[in-house]
Order: sequence, then C-alpha cells, then structure tokens
Amino acid sequence: METKRTNKELLAKGLKKMVVSLVMMFAGPTLFYIVTTNKDKPLYIPLLIISLIICVGAIFFAFKGLKIIMNSMFGEKSSSN
Repeated sequence: METKRTNKELLAKGLKKMVVSLVMMFAGPTLFYIVTTNKDKPLYIPLLIISLIICVGAIFFAFKGLKIIMNSMFGEKSSSN
C-alpha cells in the first residue's frame, strides 16, 4: 500500500491564498476604522462598502486557502462511496 504524499503545487497555491487573506485581514478592518472615524467626508459610503468587501474577501480567501491546503495533504475524497 502506497502512502499519500503532499502535493507541493497545491500546497503553494493554498499558501498564496492564505497570504492574500492575511493582507486583507489587516487592510479591511484598518480601512473600516479610518472610514468610521471620518463620517463627514464625501467618500464615506463608497469607502465603507469597499472596506466591508475586503473583510468578506478575507474570510472567503481564508476558507478557500484552507480547503486547498487540506486537499494537497489528504487528497480529494473519492466519489465511489
């Protein structure tokens, strides 16, 4: 019986997504804080929407990256079950 090995290409792809997620995890809340402290500025609503999109994107990329990393380590589930 052959042991499974980690797919290094998939692992690298997953880690790249996690790095993107990490950057967005800092950028989104920082932009949100800056926007909410300056409510009288004319770009309040567009920047608020952008900051919320960045926060949601961070969550999306984190889950996507974790899924890819898990697939690289354990492989896809077989559909023959």
